[in-house]
Amino acid sequence: MDIPGKVLRWDRRVFVLEARERGAGSAAQTCILLFFILLFTRFWVISVLYGVWWFIDWDTPNQGGRRGRWLQRSAVWRYLRDYFPIKLIKTVDLDPSRNYIFGFHPHGVLIAGGFANFCTEATGFSDLFPGISSYLLMLPLWFRAPFFRDYIMSGGLIPSDKESATYLLKQKNSGIAVVIAVGGAAESLDARPGAFTILLKNRKGFIRLAIENGAYLVPVFSFGENELFDQVENPKGSWLRAIQEKLQKVMGVALPLFHARGVFQYSFGLMPYRRPINTIVGKPIPVAENPHPSNAEVDRLHELYMEKLSELFEEHKSRYNVAADKHLTFA
Repeated sequence: MDIPGKVLRWDRRVFVLEARERGAGSAAQTCILLFFILLFTRFWVISVLYGVWWFIDWDTPNQGGRRGRWLQRSAVWRYLRDYFPIKLIKTVDLDPSRNYIFGFHPHGVLIAGGFANFCTEATGFSDLFPGISSYLLMLPLWFRAPFFRDYIMSGGLIPSDKESATYLLKQKNSGIAVVIAVGGAAESLDARPGAFTILLKNRKGFIRLAIENGAYLVPVFSFGENELFDQVENPKGSWLRAIQEKLQKVMGVALPLFHARGVFQYSFGLMPYRRPINTIVGKPIPVAENPHPSNAEVDRLHELYMEKLSELFEEHKSRYNVAADKHLTFA
């Protein structure tokens, strides 16, 4: 299984997920194929019974999903954590009587830090933030895949449409944290070692969502997220970048041409480099609830969010071998 990447974008008052699922896509396709194959075997009753259950359970992903603590606490995620390794660092305690939107940056190729920290207990999220339940948003398409939908819901993943996010955030005083990789698929096309370009200037949907629900905004920066893969050079204006952007618009997924190491050799392959990922959860930004925020109100909070994200990066970068002359660039 590979790690899902996702982001919400505000577009004519509709949330659109820009998702990039590699292993997830393969797993979903396998589950769909299995569902139909079983119909033509003596085990056909499995698919029939599941189909009935699927019909009854259709709306569950949009209503908070069905978290499986057994899966989140599985030992396999500790191997994932130790491979890089991945570490979750908090800067302040979070009040479990409030709801939050975590803006995760950067997206990277795998969003490995986002998955390991917020969909599993490998890095001790519940111990660091008692009373807080995190939900990572994912392309709604995958929640229509039989069997696979139940698996991803067990990890605390929910669809990225506005209905699903609002359902959780409307549960007041519940300690809900909706996690959004704001840069999304488009940002993955610039994910390479040493890159600190963050797609955020025109990403305001999560800001509007926070105001409409009174959810505090929490900037999150994952040092090392862009260090896991090299990527074929694809500067803006190049033929490769033009093809990638066209495919993203048509398919909804980005296809960065990445490479790193192999299983038994270290010169070339598709396995990520073993480089540390340190995910810093910043201080929450208070947000006053307003069901109908003006564009000016959204813009003000958006500027404040970018300022706080920059401060978070500058405060911690020296600890993770980032040069003093390196700064975030917002695109």
